[in-house]
Amino acid sequence: MSTATATAEVTTKTTPHDAARGFLLSRLGSLFSILPLGVWTLFHLWNNLASYSGPRVWQQEVTDHGSDASTLLVSLLVLIPLFWHMIWGIMRMGRSHPELRIGWFSNVRYIVQRLSALGLLGFLGAHLYLAWFSPRFIEHRAESFRDIAAHMHHHLPTTIVYALGILAVAYHLANGLWSFAMGWGLTVSRASQNWMQTVMLILFVVFLVIGWGAEYGLYSAGASFPAPIE
Repeated sequence: MSTATATAEVTTKTTPHDAARGFLLSRLGSLFSILPLGVWTLFHLWNNLASYSGPRVWQQEVTDHGSDASTLLVSLLVLIPLFWHMIWGIMRMGRSHPELRIGWFSNVRYIVQRLSALGLLGFLGAHLYLAWFSPRFIEHRAESFRDIAAHMHHHLPTTIVYALGILAVAYHLANGLWSFAMGWGLTVSRASQNWMQTVMLILFVVFLVIGWGAEYGLYSAGASFPAPIE
């Protein structure tokens, strides 16, 4: 693999101030993708494995925050970096494009990363509304284990959308770690980038197994509940 980055930015005339601002926005966007957003996402996937332990344990691990204040704090710690990362990512997509000279695998990774980002925009929008905003602010309750498990088992579109959404999350997060390491100068040599690429692929599989394992736990538990009324 070449030591060049996986994208080529469009060359434009910029002032030192614009360059400094772009550098800062790029670093903040990359940082927010890992801390706290990436860490929270990984814990969220892991906590959903509580689906194998029953409704009470799942509710404690996934939806219970103890108080309205803690709910608000967690929401702000996740949503602010999420929206920042989304805006930063959209700006990057408008400025960059695949570069043939850096190798086919880097270009494939670049294209899949962008496709996963577009898929995540739709998936996270629907997930945040149905699993967080609507239950808490419209119905004034936390999302119930019964609701998500029943929909996962009896409603095929829900099962498929979550499976694809988890696939996009796993890839986007794993490849984001690779990009973070390169962007922050942690992997500058060809050997270190090749090593990080292997780590990225391993993490992708690990994240995917955790996410799909949690989904299967919800799917299996949903057999105990009647089909939801549409």
